[in-house]
Amino acid sequence: QVQLVESGGGLVQAGGSLRLSCAASGRTRGASGLGWFRQAPGKERGFVAAIDWSGGSTYYADFAKGRFAISRDNPKNTMYLQMNSLKPEDTAVYYCGLKRYSYSNFDSPASYNYWGQGTQVTVSS
Repeated sequence: QVQLVESGGGLVQAGGSLRLSCAASGRTRGASGLGWFRQAPGKERGFVAAIDWSGGSTYYADFAKGRFAISRDNPKNTMYLQMNSLKPEDTAVYYCGLKRYSYSNFDSPASYNYWGQGTQVTVSS
């Protein structure tokens, strides 16, 4: 089994920054990547950013390009999402996921086999 634990969410004013963390443990060997998704009330879970297991390739949703940065600390088995210039529309529960198989897309929630419990990000105007 795989355990994913997110942290770093909170309340921030528009224009502010937050850094989310996702600590992975358990049977992570052989995974193909990690991703961040978010879900606002009444909306589906949507792609934010992803990184392959080696940390060499990154992927971003259009809204995240230039504002968010995904990274990995391999020895710590931890993924980060640095979020800058936050907007009220970024308010959501942010989830990290682990993707086992390399043939599946990084930007689809269906590609991810394990999920964390989520961390709330609230951006006030």
